[in-house]
Amino acid sequence: MTGAPAGRIARAARPAARILLVDRAGQVLLFRFTPGDDRPPFWCTPGGAVDPGESYAEAARRELFEETGIRADPGPEVAQRHVEFLTIERVEVTADERWFRVDVEANEVDPAGHTELERRVMTEWRWFRRDEIAQWPETIYPDDLLAMLEATDHDA
Repeated sequence: MTGAPAGRIARAARPAARILLVDRAGQVLLFRFTPGDDRPPFWCTPGGAVDPGESYAEAARRELFEETGIRADPGPEVAQRHVEFLTIERVEVTADERWFRVDVEANEVDPAGHTELERRVMTEWRWFRRDEIAQWPETIYPDDLLAMLEATDHDA
């Protein structure tokens, strides 16, 4: 017998590139997602699914430009994670996330490249100081963002 256990829906595989986007003051960019259903808003780093035939680094470069208007080389992977979650489109996925850190001088965001879905659910963004992250009243993903930033600081 193959597939998911009885009564359990199989999760879709989702390769994804995520970006730790850090400005010269050490702040990290997060987008606020408002799913619009029974789920509360949450904050997350830029990034998204890898398109067919695309490498993780290519996806990171594309997602960075589409979501922020910033053209930059994502550099090497700094972390890899496997996480399960429900997408905004309500699809259960198991994501193979590859993380990249991009340091930038300016902290301006141009949302011109946002998709229709992103325009609907990512209406806010801000640069977070590290001391704000642990005490923020809404959920921030990944939950160990501060540790990831600290682990990559020496490479910046």
